[in-house]
Amino acid sequence: MKNPEDICPDFPEWPESWHGVEEDIPYGQGLVAVMRPFVLHLIDNGLTRKTIRKHMDYLWLLGGEIIRDVGMDEEYDIPPEEKLRQSVDEEGGPYCRHLDSENDMRSFDSTCRKLHKFLNSCL
Repeated sequence: MKNPEDICPDFPEWPESWHGVEEDIPYGQGLVAVMRPFVLHLIDNGLTRKTIRKHMDYLWLLGGEIIRDVGMDEEYDIPPEEKLRQSVDEEGGPYCRHLDSENDMRSFDSTCRKLHKFLNSCL
């Protein structure tokens, strides 16, 4: 495992899966660009493929929620990195309407906390 595509081959296509309107695609590409170093960090830390894949699944959900939020409020002027930083904190991430169980929500929040910690260490 050397890059995100080794674990999730469709990682570069995430923006297309998130988009509702054309403006969403470049915004999503910006999100993927910010998420890539985090996934590389997980790989470099020697986490198992299964664990990294789980984190990537939650990153995909997070990106979809961010794109939905940006599109609804027409916040395309907020840079993707800034919006991502606004969306995660030490408590977790935004509400994710695609998660059905408390356990999944805790796992999603765990990924968001890890991302928050990573982003803050890169200042």
